[in-house]
Amino acid sequence: MKLWMHIENIVCNPKYIYYRKHEGTVMQTNDRQITDLMKSIDNGTTQLPDFQRGWVWDDNRIRALIASITNNFPVGAAMFLEYGNTNIRFKYRVIEGSPAKDIAPSELILDGQQRLTSIYSSLYNPNPVHTRTDKGKDIKRFYYIDIEKALDSATDRVDAIISIPETRLITSNFGRDIELDLSTPDKEYEHKLFPLNIILDNSKTFIWMQNYMAYHNNDATIVQEWMNFQGNIIMPVFQYKIPVILLDKNTPKEAVCQVFENVNTGGVSLTVFELITAVFAMDDFELRKDWEQRKNAYFNGDLLSIISATDFLTACTLLSTYQKGGTVSCKKKDVLNLTLDEYQKYADDLTNGFVEAEKILQEERIFSSKDLPYSTQFIPLAVLCTILSKNNQIKTTTIKNKIKQWYWCGVFGEMYGSANETRYVLDVVGVMDWISDDTKVPKTVQDSYFNPTRLLSLQSRLSAAYKGIMALILKNHCQDFISGREMDFSVYKAENIDIHHIFPKDYCEKQKYDKAKWNSVINKTPITYSTNREIGGVAPSVYLTKIENKGQVSSDILDTYLTTHWIDVVSCRNDNFQEHIIKRAKMLLNAIEKATGKSISGRDSEDVVNAFGGKLS
Repeated sequence: MKLWMHIENIVCNPKYIYYRKHEGTVMQTNDRQITDLMKSIDNGTTQLPDFQRGWVWDDNRIRALIASITNNFPVGAAMFLEYGNTNIRFKYRVIEGSPAKDIAPSELILDGQQRLTSIYSSLYNPNPVHTRTDKGKDIKRFYYIDIEKALDSATDRVDAIISIPETRLITSNFGRDIELDLSTPDKEYEHKLFPLNIILDNSKTFIWMQNYMAYHNNDATIVQEWMNFQGNIIMPVFQYKIPVILLDKNTPKEAVCQVFENVNTGGVSLTVFELITAVFAMDDFELRKDWEQRKNAYFNGDLLSIISATDFLTACTLLSTYQKGGTVSCKKKDVLNLTLDEYQKYADDLTNGFVEAEKILQEERIFSSKDLPYSTQFIPLAVLCTILSKNNQIKTTTIKNKIKQWYWCGVFGEMYGSANETRYVLDVVGVMDWISDDTKVPKTVQDSYFNPTRLLSLQSRLSAAYKGIMALILKNHCQDFISGREMDFSVYKAENIDIHHIFPKDYCEKQKYDKAKWNSVINKTPITYSTNREIGGVAPSVYLTKIENKGQVSSDILDTYLTTHWIDVVSCRNDNFQEHIIKRAKMLLNAIEKATGKSISGRDSEDVVNAFGGKLS
């Protein structure tokens, strides 16, 4: 079994298996009768934790599931959690259709919700099954099995499973013509269609069988056919077993979350947020509602919309553990141990911290989530802004400059690609120490390093450093080539700013320039849509002259606009591509040095000279 490969001891037994992760935590596996499982769902002994969302199986998938069960094929194991641990107080709810009310469960379903709900609804519950078409339209259905087709080995079993509307009528011609009528038991007997929602009830099946025989005047052929149907279909279904893995009530929350993620790869994944929502619900706190209100009020802009509920909880845990003064941590197990009191204490301040972080990013000319170098770095940035909101420290220039320097070191050092929870802690603790003592430089600032040759490999906005360079160009108050308008927030939003080539792609390809150079960040800059159309696919000297001849801007002013993009005017006007690459690379490296506060070594190295065709000092 691929689950819990790291579990230390596995003790096998013919009836069940115990998996021990540590003392007191047990995972037990055994087979359960389908009838017992359905009864426990019906009477509320088995329920769902509130983090389990609505079941989503469509009509065809339910038919396929029923076909598998009537063929005695396995349909996969279910996983339950024994209920009763005071440390894991999940709010619970009954499976859709169960009549149970005000009953505390003995077990909660962690995995197998869709299968068990489908089985319960179609093979046990008397009401129509709430499902949907393959196009997502909500429908209600009853399921029947065609007795003759079920006994015909040449017929695929799924073709013997009939889905009927809740009216028990199949119609055509917009409801005018009735194709199949099962609205009365006699109609069922006539068409030899057995209602599957009584197949697990012996007494109801017996009564249906007696009336079925009587309808057909106890015809010997019918009796024999029924006996075959009962022996080959009904009895195997009645005796069908489903493997159930049972986690005992001492299983810790992080284990529940991890197990759920491992076993539920085919369904809706469980997030930390879902789990904490169920925990907080036991204290009548609706975390989902709180987050939705918070998101609608504060996290709906181009930048903050990227923050997820789990991101917010991670940040809240990081803030909470920092403020406690002990060990600072925000790994999954720490987030799962976040208390409602801690959440309520810090959530509002943290929200304001995220808003302040957004303002800082906008000051650095990062205006939208698609241009955000690292969404993950937003978390420690917001936590730092929250901590430093005390006495408006975050508004002071010296502190804000350190925050910005740390931020750009993270971007150009490309520090936030992995193992982020550990870096969150190092950065929050490290930056706060740095603010108090200039000699205590945080690890991200210390470790940040940018190789000059990296400029050539930055080919698309998938790279954090690529996005960072574009933000620095915008921060340099770059101006549109034609209008001269500075590309601030209002222009960025209104003028459809995007990133385009300075020496156009078509021109470079015709000249057979090295793509590693012409398609790199060195040859790109933010330009408005309308200006890019004017540029076209011609040499820079041509499109610059074209702009001037149209009377849109004079030559000397246009040159000034180009310099705001760190574009060398002479090399562009002379169509000197190689000189353009060298000079712009130098200017971009200077900008990175200024943002990070760190000098870039190796500008004159052999690797740099070979890659660029010249030195970058």
